[in-house]
Order: sequence, then C-alpha cells, then structure tokens
Amino acid sequence: MHTLILFAALAAIAAVSVAIAPRVRAPDGFFRGLDESGAAPSLVTLVFSQVTTWIFARSLLTAAVLAYAYGLAGALAYTAYYLSFFTGAAIVDAVRFRHGCESIQAFLAQKFGRSGTLAYNILVAVRLLSEVFANLIVVGLVFGTEGTATYFAAILALTAVILGYSLFGGLRASLRTDVFQMGAFLVALAVIVWQLSGEPGWSLALIADSAPAASSPGWALLAVAFLQIVSYPMHDPVMMDRGFLADRRRTALSFIYAGLLSMACIFAFALLGLYAATGAEQGEPLLDALSRLIGPGAMLFVNLALIVSAASTLDSTLSSAAKLAVVDAGLARPTLANGRIAMVAFMAGGLAFLFARTSELYTAVAVSGTASLFLAPVIVVSLWGGRDVAVWAFHVAVAAALAGAVLYFVEAGGTVSVIEPVLGVTHKYEKLLAICVAVLAIGFCAFALALRPARAGRPAA
Repeated sequence: MHTLILFAALAAIAAVSVAIAPRVRAPDGFFRGLDESGAAPSLVTLVFSQVTTWIFARSLLTAAVLAYAYGLAGALAYTAYYLSFFTGAAIVDAVRFRHGCESIQAFLAQKFGRSGTLAYNILVAVRLLSEVFANLIVVGLVFGTEGTATYFAAILALTAVILGYSLFGGLRASLRTDVFQMGAFLVALAVIVWQLSGEPGWSLALIADSAPAASSPGWALLAVAFLQIVSYPMHDPVMMDRGFLADRRRTALSFIYAGLLSMACIFAFALLGLYAATGAEQGEPLLDALSRLIGPGAMLFVNLALIVSAASTLDSTLSSAAKLAVVDAGLARPTLANGRIAMVAFMAGGLAFLFARTSELYTAVAVSGTASLFLAPVIVVSLWGGRDVAVWAFHVAVAAALAGAVLYFVEAGGTVSVIEPVLGVTHKYEKLLAICVAVLAIGFCAFALALRPARAGRPAA
C-alpha cells in the first residue's frame, strides 16, 4: 500500500510538472530561462529555484545520515556547506560586475586561457553526472531495495518524466516547475517537523545532547566544510547559472534568501537523523530505524520530500548540462536540438553510474568538493584579489586538487592507507581534513610564487 501511494504521488508530481512546464522556441528561453518577452525570472522564482536545486534528494538523505552517525556535529557539518550561497553570491557579483564577464568560463579564459576553461568544464561535467546518478539512486531506494524491480521502475519512471518536459522547456521549464516543486517540498517538510515534534522522547534538548566529544570525526567534517565553501559554489553550475539571469540587486537577494532557507531546511531534515539515533538498534540502517520510530504515516512524507527534491534537481541538472555542453564549452551550435542531445547524453551517463553501485552518498560530495579546491586560490587571489598569476600556478593547483580527490577516494574505500602511517589519523574524515589542508596549502603557495606585479592604477586587493 505504501509503495502504491508513493507511485501515485510520483505520478501526480509528474503530471503537474508536465502541465506547467512551458515549451520554448528560442535558445534564450532554453539556455537562459528568459520568458517570451525576454524578461528575467522574478525574485521568488530565483529563490525557490536555488533552494530546491540545492535541497536535493541526496543532500536530504546525507544530512540525516551524518546526523544519525555523528550527532550534532554531523548535522552542523552538512548544514555548513549551505554557507556556499553567501560565498557564491560574492563570486557571481565579482565575475559579473567587477570583471565584466558573462560566465565563469569567460573569467577563467581571461585569466588562464584555454586550460582554465577546460579544467573547469571537466570538473562541472563530472559534478552534473554525479548529480543525475545520486538523485536517481535515492529515488530508487525510496521505492525498494537496490536491484529490485520497484527500484528500477521508480528510477526509469522519474527519468522519463523529467527528461520529457526538460527537452521541451530547458531552463525555462526548470525554473517554472521549481516553484511548484519547492512549494510541495515545504508542505512535506512542515508535516515532517510537526509530526516529529509530537513524537515521544523528542525535545529541543535532544539537539544539544547529541553533540559528540571533541574527538569525534564529525567535527573534522565540519572543518572540511568550512575549508570547501569558498570553492564549492563555483564548481556547481546549477547555482552559478542562476547567478547570471537577473539584475545585480535581485541576484544578490536571491542568494541571501536561498542560503537562509536552505540551511533551515537541511538542518530540519538532519533532525530526523538525530531522533533516529536515540532509538536505533545496533547496526540498524537509518531509514529502517526512522520508519520504525516515527511510523509509516510520517515516513510517507519523508519519502515524498525525497521524491520531490530529486525531481526538482534533475531538471535543473539537465538544463545546466545543456548550457555547459552547447553554450559554455561550445561543443555545438546553440540550437534547441543540440541542447536536447546534450540532455539525453547526460541522463544516459548518469544512468550508467548506477552500475557503479556507490554505497555512500557523501563520498561523491567529498570527492567533488576536494577536486574543486583548485578554485579556492583562483577565487581569493584572482577573482576577489584582482591579481594576475602565471598560468603554471593554476596547473599546480589543479594537479594538487585532483591528486587529493583521488587519494581520498581510495583511502575512504580502503584500497590504500597512506595518511595513517604519516599523520597517525585513522578516520576517513580526519584524513579528508588533512588532504584539504594540504591541497589548499599547495595551491595558495603556488599562486603566491606566481604573482605578477600589480597593474598601475589598479588596487591589488
């Protein structure tokens, strides 16, 4: 019965999304989200679109899982990633209004030439593919165990619907459906919080009581989040794309409001993990413990929130993928047909990732966040500081970040153990913190050594 209700809800969400998604006929509507008169999205549309594309299914589940495993430290660690909205606002403002560039790629080309845009485009392409994969797998797990018929049926159904209306409407369709999907998500979240507040054993004191000891790996993860929030927003094309649609004031306000609302939503969902941990049995998975403790009624709304957030993220991911391939990377002429081909290609690539059977969703976040660290010195020194550096420093920063991402991936998977014999740390999040510090140190040292003299009449920083 529970599964039938979820499939009915999925069908209803799909029907409304398809009904309200516009069919665009011009590239500006498909790639830039402009309406028929050429007007930019409203502030409410931008805020809701920013939030619902960052409160995606993987994020919700990851926030709850980290809180379940590491208490308040885990909840705060994942919530801290949403400070990226505020650094993201500063990044977009500097790119557009200080450097006069129309995209992140244009700024990187200005500073580092073709190698700058190539490295960035590869990074964000992998990021987009991982978003498709991660959100599909969460929806599959809502409906059934990995590999079962209902698991694949839910994934294929969501894929068909999202790809269908995205092909017709592009970014314009994504923006319009995001408003509806965000409204549905907020209703589901409000019901979840209301029902959780009435559960036996729940109290606000539970939040403080869940704080682990200072030696907990959760606090190391919080430190990692603070190290990554400078570069993390720049490597998210969905966020960055929405920073180039409206005027300066509307754009800045959309980032600020979206950041506050996103942090509240993520922490609210993390509360589920905190509560589940209080009554979980030894070795019991989060969703099993949560279902047993809050009951099928409340769990239905949890699953609905995951489904809605996955749908809202996927259409935005596809529209950004089309813009990346056709407009930003220039792989084809900016026509509707080529944008649609790019969408199909990225969706197929994301489905292919399902065969990798990644067991921990946070691993993808940590790997992509570590790989994006080469952007930190770019942002601080070149974008905000206004200084020019020799291109070799950019290559050093890229190499260090990619090496760090690969090292964390193999360390977390248990393939190798390089860091423990050297530093004596054993937990993967403590290793991740060490890797991030090393990557940032190498990147900033390279940029410091490669600084060119400040231009006359132009302040250095």
